[in-house]
Amino acid sequence: MTSAEPSTSSTNVSGTAAPNLGSLRAWQRRALTKYLTRKPKDFLAVATPGAGKTTFGLRVARELLDDRTVQQITVVAPTEHLKHQWAEAAARVGIALDSHFSNSAGQTSSDYHGVVLTYAQVAAHPTKHRVRTENRRTLVILDEIHHGGDAKSWGEAIREAFDDAERRLLLTGTPFRSDDSPIPFVVYEPEPGGNQRSKADHTYGYADALKDGVVRPVVFLAYSGEASWRTSAGEEFTARLGEPLSAEHTARAWRTALDPHGDWVPAVLTAAHTRLGQLRASGMPDAGGLVIATDQSTARDYAELLTAITGKQPTLVLSDDPKSSSRIAEFAASKDEWMIAVRMVSEGVDVPRLAVGVYATSSSTPLFFAQAIGRFVRSRRPGETASVFLPSVPVLLDLASQMEAQRDHVLGKPHRESDGLDDQLLIDANKQKDEPGEDEPAFQSLHADAELDQVIFDGASFGTSTFSGSDEESDYLGLPGLLDADQVRALLQKRQSEQVVARMSAPASEPTPAPADPGRAAGTTAENLHALRKELNTLVAMHHHRTGKPHGMVHNELRTSLGGPPTALATADQLKERIAALRTWR
Repeated sequence: MTSAEPSTSSTNVSGTAAPNLGSLRAWQRRALTKYLTRKPKDFLAVATPGAGKTTFGLRVARELLDDRTVQQITVVAPTEHLKHQWAEAAARVGIALDSHFSNSAGQTSSDYHGVVLTYAQVAAHPTKHRVRTENRRTLVILDEIHHGGDAKSWGEAIREAFDDAERRLLLTGTPFRSDDSPIPFVVYEPEPGGNQRSKADHTYGYADALKDGVVRPVVFLAYSGEASWRTSAGEEFTARLGEPLSAEHTARAWRTALDPHGDWVPAVLTAAHTRLGQLRASGMPDAGGLVIATDQSTARDYAELLTAITGKQPTLVLSDDPKSSSRIAEFAASKDEWMIAVRMVSEGVDVPRLAVGVYATSSSTPLFFAQAIGRFVRSRRPGETASVFLPSVPVLLDLASQMEAQRDHVLGKPHRESDGLDDQLLIDANKQKDEPGEDEPAFQSLHADAELDQVIFDGASFGTSTFSGSDEESDYLGLPGLLDADQVRALLQKRQSEQVVARMSAPASEPTPAPADPGRAAGTTAENLHALRKELNTLVAMHHHRTGKPHGMVHNELRTSLGGPPTALATADQLKERIAALRTWR
C-alpha cells in the first residue's frame, strides 16, 4: 500500500490480518506521504514531544512490512523503560517486538517482527547487531536519535551496527545538542561561516502542534525570592533570584532556593499542589504532578515535604531502583497526585495525565529543559492546559520564553551562545578548589523565601511580583483547567490588568493594599519563623564544622530525637526545641 490514508485492512508478515491503524494526524499523513513517495534510505522526522512520533514510526514500519520492503524491525530507544513502551505500542497495531532481547542470547523467537534495544545495548556489542541487520532486510527506527551523539563510541557503534540497514527512520523531539558531536545518519548542510546545520526531512514544531490542538498550552509560573548563603570564608550573601547577578551568585542563589530545608521549595510545592487541585476540580479529574529533582537525596527530601503538604505519599522514582519502570507505569495508570524523579522521566516516558510540573533541578541545558517540559504537553482532549513552576533565573526564563522556537543541531559552534551559566558552573559554584583533589562545599545555604515573579506564556510575561500565599498568586493558581491557547492568553492579560489597576488605586503611602490584622499577625509569624530557621541553620553549620557531619544528617538526627516535620514545615515551638537541644550537643 502506498497511500497516505490509513488502510482499512492489512496483512502482516506472518500472514495474519493486522488491525486498522486508525486515522493519522495531519502532520503524520504529510510525513508518511513524503516518506512513501521518496522511499529514502534515511529519513529524519522532527516532531515536538506529544505529537505522536511513535505512531508515525509504527505506521512506517507497518507499510514496509506489508509491501515486503523489509523483513524485520529494530527499534533503538534511550532507556529500558522506553523499550517496553515501544513494544506495547507496537503490539496495539499488530507488530510484535521483543523488548527483552539480550545481547547474550543474540536471537529471538520467529514469532516476533523484530526487537527493541537501547543505545547502550547496541554500543556494547555492535558487531552482533550488524550481523542481525545484514541477515534480513531491516528497518531500523532510531528513537530520540540525538542520543547517538552522547559518546563517540556510541556514534561509531550505531554506524557499525546499522550501516547496512535497508531503511533507517530517525525520530526526535529535540534535534539539537549542546556540543559538536555529530548525530549518526543525520544530514548536515553547510551554512555561512563554515558551520553545518542538521537537515530534517519533516518538521512539526510545538507552535504548529499548539495551533492544531495536538499539544497543550504550557503556562510557566516563575518564582523569585531572596536567597541567603554563607561562604567557606564566613561571608554571608543575600541575592534575589531573577535580578542581574554574577554567574556565580546566580548559581548559588538557585541552589539555595532548591534546598529542601529552606522556605522556597515548600512554598512552591504548596502552590503547585493548589494548582493541581484546581485542574482536578475543573475538568481534569485525574491530573497528575511531577517534581523533577537534581539528585536522589534531594528527591527523597522533596517526597517528605510533599507528604507533609498533601497528606499523601508521592511516587518516588530513582534511577538505581530496579522497579523504577514499573513505578512509572503504575503511576500512569493510577489517579495518584504526585510523582518525584531525578531524570527517569525527563524524556520519552508517556504519562499523558501529567499536567503540573515543578522544575526543581539545577540542570540548565536547552536539551534537558525541552525534554523535561515535553512530559507535560501531551494533549488528550481539547482544552487541557499544563502548568510548570520554576525558579526565576535568566537561563530558565529564556528557555521558557522560547518554547515555540525551532532548533537544529549546528556543528562548528555551541548550540547556544554561552551566557556564563551552564550545568558545570552550577556544580563548580558549590565547590571550592583551594587544594588539588579537594571538593568541599564552598557555601552553606541559609534561607530562601518564595514570591511569584511572573507568568510566562507564548513568549510573553504577565503579572507583577507578589508574595507566596497572596490573593494575587491565587488568581493565577486558580485559572480554569480547560482553556485553549487564545483563552489562556486573554485570561492572563485580564488578570494582569486587574492586578495593575488594584495596585495603582492603592493609597500613595502604601504601594500594596494594607493587610488586615490577621495578615499582620501572619507577617509577624513569618518573620519569627524566618529568624528561628536561620538560627537553627547557623547552629547546624557550627555542629557540622565541629563534627564533620553533613547538614542534612544533623537535621535528621534532631528530628529523630525530637520528632516533628522537616524544618521548613516545623512550628516555632518545634524550632525552638531543636535550637535548645542542638546547643547542648557536642
